Amino acid sequence: MEKTAWIFSYKLRKGVQPEEFMARTQALHDEVISKAKGFLSWEHYRQGDTWTDFVLWETQEDAQAATTIGQGKAVTEAFYACIRMQTCRALISTFVKKY
Repeated sequence: MEKTAWIFSYKLRKGVQPEEFMARTQALHDEVISKAKGFLSWEHYRQGDTWTDFVLWETQEDAQAATTIGQGKAVTEAFYACIRMQTCRALISTFVKKY
């Protein structure tokens, strides 16, 4: 069982306020992501206008399976409507070691 992280960095669309985005993130978390098998946590970080998210999963299989769980849901579309998708970078990385 290897802990796995989704690591995303992105910028918000012009006019999207952080509070609005965080409310949409909370809704996506509460309604979809937190209910997925193997979900552990979701953390937001921010440097200037670049956001970085770390979403942790119990296994690589859980992380992979969860990549499609929100498809077609209004709450997911509302979340992604806040993000400038051309700035989005994503990794799915398996835990190696903590120092």
